[in-house]
Amino acid sequence: MTDELELIRDEADERMEKSIRHLEYELSHLRAGRANPLLLDGINVDYYGTSTPLSQVSNINTPDAKSIIIQPWEKTMLGVIEKAILAANIGMTPMNNGEVIRINVPPLTEERRHQLVKQVKQEGETARISIRSSRKWFLDELKNLEKEGLPEDEEKNGQKIIQEITDKHIGRVDKIIEVKEKEILTV
Repeated sequence: MTDELELIRDEADERMEKSIRHLEYELSHLRAGRANPLLLDGINVDYYGTSTPLSQVSNINTPDAKSIIIQPWEKTMLGVIEKAILAANIGMTPMNNGEVIRINVPPLTEERRHQLVKQVKQEGETARISIRSSRKWFLDELKNLEKEGLPEDEEKNGQKIIQEITDKHIGRVDKIIEVKEKEILTV
């Protein structure tokens, strides 16, 4: 395999890896019925006039599967954090006891579980499309190299290699989706 072909293959592999990392990130935000600090990941608070991620002004813990505890580093931030969580509209109400903020994670209904499974499948399909788009990019680059003088057998070998890489990444997406579905449907 030529150096140019290897560089392009590595680039395609990296693009597919990014698709999988993005899928994992998106699925980590889906509530599967148990408490997870990542549920609060996108929440920013007003910290002395600056919009700051919640995780940078407090400790976020999950003492059990049904609750999240937020302990701000400054007690004056309790009210600000509580307002930010309410404004984020995450479907859970924070309880401020003067020391920490506790969020009880309600159990999922059967209907909500099925909605989440649909959402998981949709995220998986988005990841598959992204992986296929990386494969198409690689194949286009391969055709350009062939026009520049790449031997035909090298081009065929490159097509076979990219298909193997694509199949490997699509298989990983399927496995991730399967695990998340099982997690969501487990009561």
